[in-house]
Amino acid sequence: MTIKLTPGKIAGLEAVSDRNGVIAALAMDQRGLLKNMLAKELGIPDPPAAMMTEFKTLVARTLTREVSSILLDLEYGLEAAKNINGKGLLLAYEHAGYSPDKLERLPSLSEGWSVLRLKEAGANAIKILIYYTPFEKAWVNDRKTAWVERIGAECRSVDIPFFLEFLGYDVHSDGEASMEYARRKPEIVLRSMEEFTKDRYGADVLKIEVPIQMAFVEGTSAFGGVKLHTRTEAMDLIRSVASLTDKPIIYLSAGVSSAVFLETLELAVESGVKFNGVLAGRATWQDGVPIYAKLGPQALENWLNTTGMQNVREINKVLEQAQPWFAARSMQA
Repeated sequence: MTIKLTPGKIAGLEAVSDRNGVIAALAMDQRGLLKNMLAKELGIPDPPAAMMTEFKTLVARTLTREVSSILLDLEYGLEAAKNINGKGLLLAYEHAGYSPDKLERLPSLSEGWSVLRLKEAGANAIKILIYYTPFEKAWVNDRKTAWVERIGAECRSVDIPFFLEFLGYDVHSDGEASMEYARRKPEIVLRSMEEFTKDRYGADVLKIEVPIQMAFVEGTSAFGGVKLHTRTEAMDLIRSVASLTDKPIIYLSAGVSSAVFLETLELAVESGVKFNGVLAGRATWQDGVPIYAKLGPQALENWLNTTGMQNVREINKVLEQAQPWFAARSMQA
């Protein structure tokens, strides 16, 4: 379905895109994950909030020089948002994480915030993460889809772009790094795309994962020795997912290394998928965490200006093959 974009949504999408209309964005909204990474390197259970803020601020101040926009959180990221080199700002609306004793991963929103307040705080676009799998219990998915519907309606009422990220997870107790999960992943991603591309959710951009685990794709550098897919089969799956939507799609890095993420993007390009950018997180900056924890902020800044910036430039090189968001079928007049 072709959607006539409103002025606020157009302005927001333009703000988070580069001059070619490609969304070359950096994801720095991690909270519990970053805290755990720092805790491990520091050997303490609970890193101070000031370290979380300082790390995010250094990453934002440095790497936004060569990205189109940055995604930040409300808990530790608002200070970082003050110095992003004039680039676009996406803010995460969801409360971070989920309780490990609640296996359904039900979502919640950041207390004391609304889409209107996020916009007033400087957001050009809103991002929501939902953990979703078609293998989950029906009542769980019913609650999750209703939750996304409400957020889509709120973004429409405030006239701001809605970036919807959906991530699969394991409900069979195999573990998300297992071959069993990798075998199910194509169906999880395909059926999730079928669901969340529906106009009822109001998403303007879909932030998606590829439907494969690269470690199980024969013929890739990431291949671990156990084959589930050939390169040709992997590309077929990537095309199958992209064909299910007429909305702009951007790829997430899902915590893999910079090298693996680059190879994943190159596989998407080779498959002929007309994707519209990335929201790249840990693949860009995660190797800077031990440097910061052990050597301090100046050492991190030095790393960001060299290796971190190189990670960004390598992604930007692949993004020369991406399409502008307004080329998506749903955005065409």
